[in-house]
Amino acid sequence: MDSLTLLQNNFPSLVIGLVVAFLIWKNWGKDSKTARLPPGPSPVPILGNIFQLDLKQPYNSYLEFSKKYGSVFTVWLGPKPVVVLSGYQTIKEALVNQGEEFSGRYIYPMLQKVTKGYGVLASSGNRWKDLRRFSIMTLKNFGMGRRSIEERVQEESRFLVKAFSEFGDSAFNPNPFLCNAVSNVICSIVFGQRFEYNDQQFEFLQHGIDAYFSFISSSKGQLYNIFPRLVQCLPGPHHELFQHLQKIREYFKLEADRRMNNLDTDCPRDYIEAFLVRMQEQGDAPSSEFHYDNLLSSVWSLFSAGTETTSSTLRQGLLLMMKYPHIQERIQKEIDEVVGSSRMPSVQDRQNMPYTDAVIHEVQRSMDLAPTSVPHKMMWDTEFKGYCIPKGTVVLPLLSSVHFDPKLWKNPDVFDPENFLDENGSFKKNEAFLPFGLGKRACVGEGLARVELFLFFSALLQHFTFTGVQPPEEINVTPACCSFGRLPRIYDCYVKVRE
Repeated sequence: MDSLTLLQNNFPSLVIGLVVAFLIWKNWGKDSKTARLPPGPSPVPILGNIFQLDLKQPYNSYLEFSKKYGSVFTVWLGPKPVVVLSGYQTIKEALVNQGEEFSGRYIYPMLQKVTKGYGVLASSGNRWKDLRRFSIMTLKNFGMGRRSIEERVQEESRFLVKAFSEFGDSAFNPNPFLCNAVSNVICSIVFGQRFEYNDQQFEFLQHGIDAYFSFISSSKGQLYNIFPRLVQCLPGPHHELFQHLQKIREYFKLEADRRMNNLDTDCPRDYIEAFLVRMQEQGDAPSSEFHYDNLLSSVWSLFSAGTETTSSTLRQGLLLMMKYPHIQERIQKEIDEVVGSSRMPSVQDRQNMPYTDAVIHEVQRSMDLAPTSVPHKMMWDTEFKGYCIPKGTVVLPLLSSVHFDPKLWKNPDVFDPENFLDENGSFKKNEAFLPFGLGKRACVGEGLARVELFLFFSALLQHFTFTGVQPPEEINVTPACCSFGRLPRIYDCYVKVRE
C-alpha cells in the first residue's frame, strides 16, 4: 500500500485527532477547578510551560514572568498548575495572613519516593502539626537536661578546627569537612553520638545525602518531579540512589529497634529515643502520628536538610571571605576584641558582634540558597487576590523576589553587610530576610541552624585566615545555579593559622 492510499484510508482518524488536539489546546486549564487561577504564560497540552522555563534555574524564569503577570501567577509543570507568589507583601499575605490555607506540603515525586509521604517535612494537616510541635520542642530542649545544642556545636567546632589545621600549607577542599561537622551535630541530636570523619557508617550516610541533592539539583531530577513514571523507566544513577536511600532507611530502623530494647522512658538520650517514648505513651491509639513510618522519615528530613543547607551556607561564607579579605579582617578584629583566643565563641557573644552577625545574614541573603523555598500545597479551595486557587494546588513562594528587591535592601545586587547594619554599626533586622521561609511552614531547624552558622563561622575565623588559590579579584562567588536552588561552587583554599 503506497503512502497516498495509506493517507486516504486514515484521513478521517487524522482529522478527528487534530480536532481533539485543538479542543484540548483551546480548553487547557479551563475546567471548573482551574478556571479562576491567576494568569500566566500559555501552556501546551501535556507539557505545560516547560519549554518556556530554564530547567536548570526555573526561579529566574519565574522572576521574568512576575514582571509580566504580576505578584501571583500560574505556570504549568507538565499537566499540573503551579501558583507562584512574588514579592514580600504577597508572600506574607499568603503564608501569614492566610497561613492555614497555604500550610500544606506538596509532596513532589522525589520527596514521596524517599519519605513515602511521612515525616515532618513531607506531611500536612494534623500529622504535620503533631510532628512539627514535637520536633521543635525536642530540638529546643535537647539534650533533655544534659548537654545543650551550643555545647554540641562547640565540641564539633574543635574537631573541625583540628581537621583544617592538618593541611598546613597545602590547598584543600573544605566542603567535606564542613558537611561532616554540620552532619555530626545532627547525629549527636538524632543518634546521641558523633562520628569520626572517616567512620565507614558516617561516610555511607554522607554519600546518601550528597547523591540525593546532586540528583534533585540536576535537570534529570527536575524532569523526574514532572514526569516520574517516564524517568523511572529510563536508565540512570537514580536507580542506584534509590537503593542507597532505602539502605539508609533500614539503618534508621535498626537504630530505632536497638534503642527500643533498652529504652529508658524517664531519660531519652536522643531524638529517636524521645520519639519512641512518645510512641509508647500513645500506644495503639488510631489517631496517633507517632509510629515508625513518621519516625524514619522525620529522621531523614532532619539529617538531610539540616546538613546540606547549613554546610552550603558556611562554604559560601568562607568563599566570600577569600573574595573580600577586608571583610574577613574586620570580623577577626571583632572576634579578637569580644572572644579573644583562649576560648571558643559562644551564642552569647553574638549580641556583642554585630558585624559578624551582619556578615552571616548577608551570606544567606545574597546566596539565596532556596529561591522558591520548599513547595507548599493548598489545604482547601481559597480566594486569594481575586483568584480562586483549588485545594491541592502547588504553591511556590519566590523568595528571590524578596531577597533582591531594591525597595527592601540598601544594596541588593552585591554582597554588602551594610544591608544588616544601621548608621551606628549596630545589627539591624529586616523582615524581608526569609532564608528559613515564612509562616507556619518556616524551617523547623531554624534555631539550630542559626546557632551552627554563628559558632562554626566564628570559630573558623578565630583560628584561621582563609585565602584562595586565585587572587581575590579572580574568585567567582556567584552560586552555581541548579533546579533545586543556588549552591556554592566547589573550591580549594589555603588556611593560615592565626597567631
